[in-house]
Amino acid sequence: MTELSKVAYQVMWTRLISVVEEQAQALVRTAFSTSVREAGDLSAGVYNDKGEMLAQAVTGTPGHVNAMADAVGHFIRRIGRETMAEGDVYITNDPWEGTGHLHDITVVTPSFHQGRLIGFFACTAHVTDIGGRGFGADANSVYEEGLYIPIMRFADKGEVDRTLLAMIRGNVREPDQLVGDLYALATCNEIGHRRLSDMMTEFNLADLSGISDFILTNSRQATLDRINALTPGTADGHMRIDGYAKPIDLCVSLSIEKDRIRCDWAGTSGVDKKGINVPLVYTKAYACYALKCAIAPEIPNNAASLAPFEITAPENTIVNAPHPAPVALRHVIGHMVPDTVYDALDKLLPDTVPAEGAGCLCNFQLSLRPRTDAPAPEGARRAEVLIFNSGGSGARPTLDGMSATAFPSGVMTMPVEATEQVGPAIIWRKELRPDSGGAGKYRGGLGQVMDVGAREGHEMDFSAMFDRVNHPARGRRGGATGGSTTIGQDDGTPMKGKGKQFVPHGRVVQMGFPGGAGYGDPSERPRADVLRDLAHGFISPEAAAEHYTLDRATIDDTLARAKRGDIF
Repeated sequence: MTELSKVAYQVMWTRLISVVEEQAQALVRTAFSTSVREAGDLSAGVYNDKGEMLAQAVTGTPGHVNAMADAVGHFIRRIGRETMAEGDVYITNDPWEGTGHLHDITVVTPSFHQGRLIGFFACTAHVTDIGGRGFGADANSVYEEGLYIPIMRFADKGEVDRTLLAMIRGNVREPDQLVGDLYALATCNEIGHRRLSDMMTEFNLADLSGISDFILTNSRQATLDRINALTPGTADGHMRIDGYAKPIDLCVSLSIEKDRIRCDWAGTSGVDKKGINVPLVYTKAYACYALKCAIAPEIPNNAASLAPFEITAPENTIVNAPHPAPVALRHVIGHMVPDTVYDALDKLLPDTVPAEGAGCLCNFQLSLRPRTDAPAPEGARRAEVLIFNSGGSGARPTLDGMSATAFPSGVMTMPVEATEQVGPAIIWRKELRPDSGGAGKYRGGLGQVMDVGAREGHEMDFSAMFDRVNHPARGRRGGATGGSTTIGQDDGTPMKGKGKQFVPHGRVVQMGFPGGAGYGDPSERPRADVLRDLAHGFISPEAAAEHYTLDRATIDDTLARAKRGDIF
């Protein structure tokens, strides 16, 4: 290979990443669900003809794209390469061969160039409703959680399967929204295919074999170089979290070895009766993501850069739940996987990983309907509204944690205006939560306070998907714990952190989302940072005195200056 060809391949690699980013942005612009349009709960990628992922979009969540890395191989095996044709589009929401639960629709499109199959485009999006009990933890098996779509053709040589669409429409609560999302998924793959074909014509490529070998060979070697530069060793990590009816223990043994890092989840709690179980593909996705963030963050994600991270878990543990375990809220447990990995990695690579954060997204779904306790006003309607929210991330070895920022999922918090537009819901309050970030030399990120209710004339079922109620984020190197999750109605009625719960007409659900934990001894926090936090309302006067030993005179002077508009 000449030096010039290496430069050309590097240009093509960068071009492929831009192609899949345009693919993802096309999905954002055309999707119907707010979870895709506003939160970015999606993924997009391009694969070679063997089904190996070559590039992923920057936009999206690792739980989708890292799981989707394995999915295309299942499509090739089940559809059959010899039966594939131009114009085909394939679909599934199989939790074990897709991305972990029925609410994720994965669409795969074979890419043909000059009549030859040269690769695949794949994308995934979270849909608001898939039927069944609705999005929540209450099911006892996957059969109760919604409509199952096996790996099959969505379109055959350009002809969409109308029977499939009729079956889908007849089994979901928001049929127009879901079918719109399916067309958006298929369309974004088509956009990716067009851009890839343009690139191949420009560079006079007959297939992707050369660029595929270049990407995979260099990515694997770069990742191995990073791993082999580390000191070998083994350490254990553990985290206890709320679970559904009883606490869950996540246990991992992490080993840094030559040419690989192994994570084994032996000792983790068993399969739960309710829908918080995790298929292994999703556990692998977030364990790999955690390791890549810590060890090789700038190496692009593809099949080769993920391969040296080997993830295993005994079957029938909550992180390797077999069919037909209920898995709707697999993200609640799966999003805790990185912090458990970091508990072990911190013992091998000190001063590298952050303190624990909120972990799982602070999501909830509202099933709104006309009130039943009295006559409902004309125009009252039913609607399903899924709302994505974030707590605080953990403080880092040299920086404060990020407030109201989703880690590890990476999805965005939904704007209030977009949420209220899709259904009769009202967000009465949404703001940062003071004192929720754990104290430390570096403070944990703040969670949020949020009050939500139904519009006049409506009642609702509130499906909670929270954790950190009884087990808040733990600090690192002397940092304090983050604030725990709180939830209840405005009349004092308590509510559970997980499960569907009725909220009558006129009531408001009041929530406090968890904060990230602190890093380092709070006594070492620079005084200027403490004063700034106090002036901005990130910490209360009581917290400033308790955790950072500010005296009353200093507190009063700081608050007075802040009121005058002095800059901190």
